[in-house]
Amino acid sequence: MSNKSAASVSVQEPVDHSIEIGHGNSPAAWSSVGVMLIGALVSCVAFVIGESATLLFWIGVGVIVVGVILGPVLRAAGYGVGGSKLKNTGH
Repeated sequence: MSNKSAASVSVQEPVDHSIEIGHGNSPAAWSSVGVMLIGALVSCVAFVIGESATLLFWIGVGVIVVGVILGPVLRAAGYGVGGSKLKNTGH
């Protein structure tokens, strides 16, 4: 009767580092993150102010939601990594 060890060693395939993955460095990504950072800043300031700024806190949360939606919308419009609006036309 063979007893296999509970800790088995898994062999992973090597990673191909020659493939360009982009890292989200595009106007769509930068715009989305920028809007979300502004929303987070507004919410954080409202949180520190206290109970009198509850509406301001939720406005900041709303701005964050707008940023989350903005990224895919801009990517679909061609401003994402490899998007049609970012192609160099030679001009």
